[in-house]
Amino acid sequence: MKKLLIILLGGLLMTSCASKKKFQELQGNYSQLQADYSALMAENREAQTQLAQNRTTIQSLEERLAEARANNERLQQAYATLQNSLDLSIRQNAEGNVNISKLVDEINASNRFIKQLVEAKDRSDSLNMVLTNNLTRSLSREELNDVDVQVLKGVVYISLADNMLYKSGSYQINERAAETLSKIAKIINDYKDYDVLIEGNTDNVPISQTNIRNNWDLSCLRASSVVQALQNQYGVDPKRLTAGGRGEYNPLADNSSEVGRQRNRRTQIIITPKLDQFLELIDQAPSED
Repeated sequence: MKKLLIILLGGLLMTSCASKKKFQELQGNYSQLQADYSALMAENREAQTQLAQNRTTIQSLEERLAEARANNERLQQAYATLQNSLDLSIRQNAEGNVNISKLVDEINASNRFIKQLVEAKDRSDSLNMVLTNNLTRSLSREELNDVDVQVLKGVVYISLADNMLYKSGSYQINERAAETLSKIAKIINDYKDYDVLIEGNTDNVPISQTNIRNNWDLSCLRASSVVQALQNQYGVDPKRLTAGGRGEYNPLADNSSEVGRQRNRRTQIIITPKLDQFLELIDQAPSED
C-alpha cells in the first residue's frame, strides 16, 4: 500500500511537471505570435502609407502630364499664330514697298501740320503778351502787388485782393480801390466789345453779419459792388457786365492757413474777347524781332 502511494505521487509529480513545461511552451508560442502579429501590423501600416504616397505621386504625375499636354497645345497654337503673322508680314512687306512713297507724303504732311501748330502757339503766346501788357501798363508796382493778371488761351483773369477792394468784413468798396478800378475800367473801355464777368470768391470762414446770410451772399454782393462801381463811376457799359459769386467753392489755396485764406478772398475780373477780336489782337502781336 505504501509503495502504491509512492508510485501515484511520483506519477502526479511527473504529470505536473509535464503540464507546466507544455504551458510554458504554449505561452512562449503565444508571445511569439503576438510579436509576429505586431510586426505584420507595422508592415501593413507602412505598406498603407507607401500606397497612399504612391497614389499621391501618381496623381501629381498625372496632373503634370495634363499640364504638359496643355502647354504643348498652347505652344502649337502660338507657333501656328506666329507662322500666320510671318506669312502676313511677308505679304504686307511686299505690298509696303509699293506704299513707301505714300507713307513719306503722309509724314511730310504731318510735319507741316506740326509746324502750323507751333506757329499758332507762338501767335497765341504773342496775343497773351499783348493783352497782359495792355492791362498792366497803367498799374504801378505797388498796385501790382495786390493785382494778379493772367492770360490763359486769350481770356484775361484779373484777380484783386479783398483787402485792396473792400472794407473789412464788408462788400462796400473802399477809397484805396478807386484808382486801381479806374485804370482797369480804362482798359475795359478801350476794348468796348469784350464781355466782362466780375466774380466774387471768399474763404471758408462763415460770415457773421445779420444782413448777409453766408459766403454765397458775400461773394455775390462784392461782385455786384464792383459791377456798379465800373458802371456808375467809370462809365463801363452795363450790357457788357455780369456779376457772379462762387462763395468759398473755388479756392486757390488751402483754407487751413491764414495765407491760404487770404489768397482765396479775392474778386476776379474776367475779360473774354470774341473771335474777331482775337484775330485783331493777333495782328497787333509783336513780331519775333
